[in-house]
Amino acid sequence: MTDLVEKMYATLGETCATDPGVAHIEIHGNEVLGLQLVPGLNVVADEREDGVDARVVLDAGVALENPVRICFGLLPERGVQRINMEIDLGEDSRMAVVSSCTFPNAIDVLHTMDADITLGRNAEYAYLERHVHGSAGGVEVVPDARVRLEEGARFRTDFELLEGRAGSIAIDYEAVCMARSVLEMSARISGSGNDSIKIHEKATLVGERARGVLTTSIAVRDQAAAEVKNTLRAEAAYARGHVDCKEIIRDHGRAMAVPIVEVLHPRAHVTHEAAIGSVDAKQLQTLMAHGLSEDRATDLIIEGLLSPSYGGRD
Repeated sequence: MTDLVEKMYATLGETCATDPGVAHIEIHGNEVLGLQLVPGLNVVADEREDGVDARVVLDAGVALENPVRICFGLLPERGVQRINMEIDLGEDSRMAVVSSCTFPNAIDVLHTMDADITLGRNAEYAYLERHVHGSAGGVEVVPDARVRLEEGARFRTDFELLEGRAGSIAIDYEAVCMARSVLEMSARISGSGNDSIKIHEKATLVGERARGVLTTSIAVRDQAAAEVKNTLRAEAAYARGHVDCKEIIRDHGRAMAVPIVEVLHPRAHVTHEAAIGSVDAKQLQTLMAHGLSEDRATDLIIEGLLSPSYGGRD
């Protein structure tokens, strides 16, 4: 393990996995520093001058017992990290990934992720992406993913900012879901200063009984701005979906939400809910009645909005 790998994990409050049963990958800038695999998981990572190309294949029928740990990072104040990933899960396979992205000193850093993800029939894939940024807001994060779920596949992705300013975040995900597949996309981000947060997600429920949920929770304060545009399209019988967007604004923050639902079959059903505004007045009054200041009570309500359902940071 290199000193640089240790430093990357230290910024996350973690240590690198040493258990031979845990697969892990570490990439700093455009250099692959660490790679450990387990049976059934195949990874080829090629370094280029302007990025890293990685192909990840999980063999059919393989169910990984432990989550794969991936650490992306750039510790200097300035630089570019470009990651191109192709992920292919074979039929009846199962894998979870915890991806940690650390840019703790960013003044002028660009991180891009361009991913193509294919889940074979009845495959299951859970992807948790956690970010640690610096306090200057000098990082631009641009994740772009195209996802295809074959019949009976299940996919969940969670994006969360654990620490620091958001900087500029522009998420663009698009998914196609075949029969009886299940898709869940969730993002939880807090912005401050002049941060810019844009989330564009689209899911098309092509097959019968496909299900999809798009959930976004955003909090902005100071002069930060958020734009959420989530589209859910149901094309087949008994397809079900829901779009849920909640945004809290403080100070001079700005927020916009555009939930788009399309139903092209009479036996499909899609719902949506969007709420933008200040914190709930009743919740605020209840907390203040217990002795909290208005600022602390507001912070607690926002923390609750952004808290992950799976239990959060390790």
